[in-house]
Formats: sequence, structure tokens, C-alpha cells
Amino acid sequence: MGFLDNSGDIILDAVLTDLGRERLARGDGSFKITKFAAADDEIDYGKYNKNHASGSAYFDLDILTTPVLEAFTNNIGSVKHKLMTIPRNNLLYLPVIKLANGVSGQDAGMWAGTTSPVSTNLYLVTVDNDTSMDVNDSDSEKLYQKTGVIRGDGASSGDGMGNTQIVTDQGLDTSKIPSTFTLDSDLIENQYIIEIDDRLGKIAGPLNGNGSAPSLANANFIDDDRVASYYLSKTSNSDYFGNLEPANTNDGNNNPAVCAVAGPRGTRLKFTIRASLELNTSTSLFSRLGSTYTITNHGTFYYVDSTVRITGVTTGYRLDIPIRFIKLQST
Repeated sequence: MGFLDNSGDIILDAVLTDLGRERLARGDGSFKITKFAAADDEIDYGKYNKNHASGSAYFDLDILTTPVLEAFTNNIGSVKHKLMTIPRNNLLYLPVIKLANGVSGQDAGMWAGTTSPVSTNLYLVTVDNDTSMDVNDSDSEKLYQKTGVIRGDGASSGDGMGNTQIVTDQGLDTSKIPSTFTLDSDLIENQYIIEIDDRLGKIAGPLNGNGSAPSLANANFIDDDRVASYYLSKTSNSDYFGNLEPANTNDGNNNPAVCAVAGPRGTRLKFTIRASLELNTSTSLFSRLGSTYTITNHGTFYYVDSTVRITGVTTGYRLDIPIRFIKLQST
């Protein structure tokens, strides 16, 4: 929904999502609005000007006059930054979720190789065995062994899984509060929702250390846009969670335990991605949604870009992670 005009009387523009319209169309009385969410997707709080020449009444003027999006029904593009309610007023910082690139010991970070066109700052997911096993002409290293490449074809234990998985750390990302402090329990994320385009991939468990392919997670809901939601909790899905030790805990090398956030620490989430059967066996979606490009010393690949969205259930904080599914076309 959106406010169409804030210059006088407030006009509220509310529309049903595609799923809501579908349920309303059934006409069987099952359509009932029981919950709603508010968001501030359009607002840039950096426009708060505490040095405004006209005084404090004008500090937030630019924010209050920001144009607001008209309501639209696509759930993928709307309500990305949901508002949250915290009853206490003594918080100086709110927790975030950050990628743990290169700090977790198992996460090998994003793809940093030389490609044409450039494809840095994303994870590559191989969709079949031929792609995973493609050998670099100069160093004889297979593609799935490269930093930032997730083996998404369901590898056997003999071939291994590489060393890349997606790892995120949660907590207060500030040096103003020592990381030795314990994060308040109501700011710790013990449940996460992971969303992914079900046409392209599935969520699977973290690397298991024995080289075999992690088992697939069970999707809790797939919406009308084929976006699958996976609800993971520390109680029921403990293998997806890692421990974030306080900074006064040494890792064996007399260094503080590594973490992506600078302040008090919450939880670590770990998982991998399995390519869909359609990407594994066909080039149809690559032709419809993607294109081709070249990875230096490896060959030409079909690719399609997407994102994985992680949402903390407690705070509502969201992190969108770019991923690229690739399929070998020619060496």
C-alpha cells in the first residue's frame, strides 16, 4: 500500500497482493485479512538535517516530503524494509546481518576471478557435473574448487564439494560497544527465512566436512511467483547455525574469534544452494532469463542472475545476496 498525497488529508491506497486477489476470487469466504506489514522502502534517513537553518522543526522536512511509491502487488519488489516495534527506548544500535566473507573458516567468499563481462561480488553456482568439473587451462584446478563457486549439482563424495558456502553473521556492527559484551536476547536471531527463486535453485545444508552433497531443506511455502521460503530455526535446524564466540575467546592462534560484525555477536547462518532440475538438464531458462559470458581459462557459460534473500525473524532485517547460476556451453 502507499500514501498518494501527504499535502492535506491523507489518502490511503491499498491493494491486494496477487495471492490475496486469488483467495478473494474463490468466493468461498476464506479470504480474511488477519495480518499486515508496514515498510519504509522509499525513505532515506540520511536526509535528516540537524543543521537546518530554520531550526529543529525543519530537521526532518526532507524526509516527510519524500514521494512515496504507489501501491503495487508484486511481493518480490515491495515491502523490503519492514518496520519493527521495539518496546524499550535504550537502544543505540540495531543488529544487522552481514556476509562473513573470508572470516568463518569455511566460507571462501564471493567470486573474485577475472571474467568478461565482470562478475565479481557474487556467488557462482554450477548447475551440472560438466560445469563443476571444468578444468582451468593454466592451473588444472576444477571450477568448483575456485573461491566463490558453490557446487550446485549434487556432488558425490568422491568428487568433493569445494570450500565455498554462504555464511552470514548477525549482531551489532559497531566498535562503540565492545564485542566482548553479550548481545541482548531480544536482539538475537534464532530464526531465519531464506527466499530463493524455486525455478532456479533450492536451499541445502552447509558443507558437512566429508565431501558429500548436503541434504536439501524443506521449503515451507512457494508463492505465485515461484519464490520459495525456507523457515530455519536454531532449535529444529541446528546444523545451519554456527556459534559466534565472544571476542575474548581465542581461535587457537591467539587471535579473537573471527566475525563479520564489529560489536556484540548474535548467530551465524550457513547454507549452500542446489541447482534446479530444469537448469541441470536444460538451457531453456538460461535462454529466456539470462545470456552467455566467458570465464578466463575455463570457457563460455550460460548464466542467469538471481538473489537469495535472508530475513531475520526477530528484527526483520533483510540481506539480499547476488548469485549467478552457470552452465558450461563450450571450453
